[in-house]
Amino acid sequence: MAESERQTGSPEEATPPLCQSFMIPKKEIHMVPDMAKWKRSQAYADYIGFILTLNEGVKGKKLTCEYKVSEPIEKLVELLDTLDRWIDETPPVNQPSRFGNKAFRTWYAKLDQEAENLVKTVIPEHLAEAAPEIAVYLKESVGNSTRIDYGTGHEAAFAAFLCCLCKIGVLRVDDQLAIVFKVFNRYLEVMRKLQKTYRMEPAGSQGVWGLDDFQFLPFIWGSSQLIEHPNLEPRHFVDEKVVIENHKDYMFLECILFITEMKTGPFAEHSNQLWNISAVPSWSKVNQGLVRMYKAECLEKFPVIQHFKFGSLLPIQPVTS
Repeated sequence: MAESERQTGSPEEATPPLCQSFMIPKKEIHMVPDMAKWKRSQAYADYIGFILTLNEGVKGKKLTCEYKVSEPIEKLVELLDTLDRWIDETPPVNQPSRFGNKAFRTWYAKLDQEAENLVKTVIPEHLAEAAPEIAVYLKESVGNSTRIDYGTGHEAAFAAFLCCLCKIGVLRVDDQLAIVFKVFNRYLEVMRKLQKTYRMEPAGSQGVWGLDDFQFLPFIWGSSQLIEHPNLEPRHFVDEKVVIENHKDYMFLECILFITEMKTGPFAEHSNQLWNISAVPSWSKVNQGLVRMYKAECLEKFPVIQHFKFGSLLPIQPVTS
């Protein structure tokens, strides 16, 4: 089927999977002026739509609440468990430099080799042709093996990976809670283990002026979880006791706990942006502000988006209304 004939609408309107022509995603944003192409693209519309749909879906819900767990969700968790096991099998090596342990490259080489097969375990046989395209996003989601760093661009690749699984119909609307609470949460655990084990550098970190060295999405979805909470307000997340008592229920507090484990000194100094957020009166205001900040600081920043890859599922073509 000719590339130009493919429809790139919402998953419901997408071409039946069997006659979809998949492709290996590639970079399309080479220079700053190309950013306009990205913001007009079907990929951008689908990506931000995906993030906001999940943001709405998790509103007011605890990580520990009951939700449906489908077979593809189970398979995704198994995939992440495999990546976790490979970390245990690939201990850090002795080296002069404290940061960027080179054992990460050995771990990454395994993923590079196995990614397509891992994706095939999640998708049904008749969609096997989509595996090479979707596997690219999985490989991009764990950090950079040359620089041994990790940042919000890698996190975005994992969200894109999940978005692609929705577009081919493997994940469905009723998987929303499990996508965030089971799959994305497990992904975060594995990324934190990678960051700790191999002492990964933050990619393009803004130091104390950024929100967090490594993640962004769990703060968005995590703040949505806390909207309308009867007694936890934004000012409470800087209180260690509150964090310790509630982190198992709320992604936002889980992130705060990880920061306090990794950093020393006063919270206001090492995480200035988060300290400022704790002064915002309501979680819905925090949530709206974080969505705006995510667009401005991640999705509209050339150094982040220049690495994003586009294919048949997340196309660079302009939105077809």
